[in-house]
Amino acid sequence: MKKNHQWNLSYFAITFLVLTLAQLFFVERHSVQSIPYSQFLQLSAEHKVSELRIEKDQISGKLQEPIDGHDLFTTVRVDPTLATELAQSGVSFSGVSENTLLNGLLGWLLPFVMIMLLWQFLFRSMAEKQGMGGLMNIGKSRAKVFVERDTGVTFADVAGIDEAKAELVEIVSFLKDKARYTRLGAHIPKGTLLVGPPGTGKTLVAKAIAGEAGVPFFSISGSAFVEMFVGIGAARVRDLFEQAREAAPCIIFIDELDALGKMRGVGAFGGNDEKEQTLNQLLAELDGFDPREGVVLLAATNRPEVLDPALLRAGRFDRQLVIDRPDRKGRQAILKVHLKKISAAPDIDCERIAEITTGFTGADLANLINEAAIVATRRGGEVVSLDDFTAAVERIVAGVERKSSLLRPDERLVVAYHEMGHALAAGTLPGMDPVHKVSIIPRSIGSLGYTLQRPTEDHFLISCQMLKDRIVVLMAGRAAEYIVYGQISTGAADDLTRATDIARQLITRFGMSAELGQSVLERQTPTYLGEHMVGLGQKDYSEQTAREIDLGIRALLDEAYGRAKALLDSRRADLDSGAHLLLEKETLTPEEFPPLLPIESSPTSQTQAPP
Repeated sequence: MKKNHQWNLSYFAITFLVLTLAQLFFVERHSVQSIPYSQFLQLSAEHKVSELRIEKDQISGKLQEPIDGHDLFTTVRVDPTLATELAQSGVSFSGVSENTLLNGLLGWLLPFVMIMLLWQFLFRSMAEKQGMGGLMNIGKSRAKVFVERDTGVTFADVAGIDEAKAELVEIVSFLKDKARYTRLGAHIPKGTLLVGPPGTGKTLVAKAIAGEAGVPFFSISGSAFVEMFVGIGAARVRDLFEQAREAAPCIIFIDELDALGKMRGVGAFGGNDEKEQTLNQLLAELDGFDPREGVVLLAATNRPEVLDPALLRAGRFDRQLVIDRPDRKGRQAILKVHLKKISAAPDIDCERIAEITTGFTGADLANLINEAAIVATRRGGEVVSLDDFTAAVERIVAGVERKSSLLRPDERLVVAYHEMGHALAAGTLPGMDPVHKVSIIPRSIGSLGYTLQRPTEDHFLISCQMLKDRIVVLMAGRAAEYIVYGQISTGAADDLTRATDIARQLITRFGMSAELGQSVLERQTPTYLGEHMVGLGQKDYSEQTAREIDLGIRALLDEAYGRAKALLDSRRADLDSGAHLLLEKETLTPEEFPPLLPIESSPTSQTQAPP
């Protein structure tokens, strides 16, 4: 790849000044004859000098008779008294002057050089750190170039996304053996967009391609194109593609594409703002380069809903690969990759860990293994055991224990009944995620206790009855308080929020309300970062329908609350004994209290849940 050498104009200016001064210096030395001061006194006495110019340390003038072809002379002055005495003795003498030219040159040139060096090393480095990049290189691409295995990551380090990896292996094969793919006239897609939630491994996959392909790999973030100066982003896009064409075959990877390719719209700046110009230049480059040259474009985003439609049309980003949260098999494979980095117990069960980490991404699993290693280190263990992973899951899901938060004895008993109500309802209703642990130890997320349920398998479809049963489990905490104390507390605030959300979605999104039918009343925005609603969204239904929705939500919550009370009334003995045992031990597992086991597998409780 060629390197563009740019000369700073200041270097030319300094060189020109030095050469000019040197020329003047040498011309002056060759045209003027320097004579001793004693000879000057003798010539002066003989009246052979004229046009004298007397300075502080030097005398110059014109000779009546040239000496060695020079009619101009210069001599260094000597103290008059000393000169008279020396002249009387007949000794030849002369003065020695300081190199005034060198001193003068250094006097004004040295500060100038210092200023230039200060600008070169101080202000320019500050500008680069602040993202300005220097005036001479501001339009240059900031892509980091990786070649072959410099990233330290290969496909062996990527697990849990076998389908996406198979597509990307094809891209690597094309770069290594282009003739095989082009023999029938086919060409690799111009652009491949990696889409998925944060932490699923999109950037890791791109680095793995860099490690496998063995070709130059240009990696850059979308935000690196966005500048405060209009036109700079577009210039960097052009420069990036020019470098890529020179280095072909190669890969261009743009991370966080949404920072660059956000949907265009008519705003205060119309179509002339910097981001739109940068996006327009990227679209033009995508139309201009031929994939048969061997340039492959990769991009990653977790916000596909904000991308401009022009980026996603055929001929630009032809292929979209969804890198989603891994399933249980994928989580197990990811755990095996990361377990190699720690001292794990030889009999550790990856399948068991994968069962209790439903919904975890690759980044979450990497963090889980690190947390488990920290827990094992804190307890002084030699290896990381399964119990350490269980404690790490609780720490990530529920937060850090706050044992310093002391509740009054009566409050602790209320919390114990509340959590035992959740646990018994989850163990009684069929199809609910089994209870993993119940605790009344406060956590950093603000809860005074928690009931940890972890699914043993992934669910892709949820029935209407399962949604209603989930609401029952959430309402069972408040129901237990009412059954025991005849009153309710604020401890169910979070439970009510979650139960209301499920009830609303059941009616407005899933069409599971007999009164409102199967119409979708509220649409969910397709986003991997969650819904960020600002204010109230526009309603596509009438006020009468809105009232029916409110009444439907209320009916679902009341029905679930009634079912929860009936269920706990039928298991009052288990509720009382479980609450007091929880108050004593603070933490319970189904093995320590068998009534928490699912109703079909519990050896002691055969009571069926009320309809």
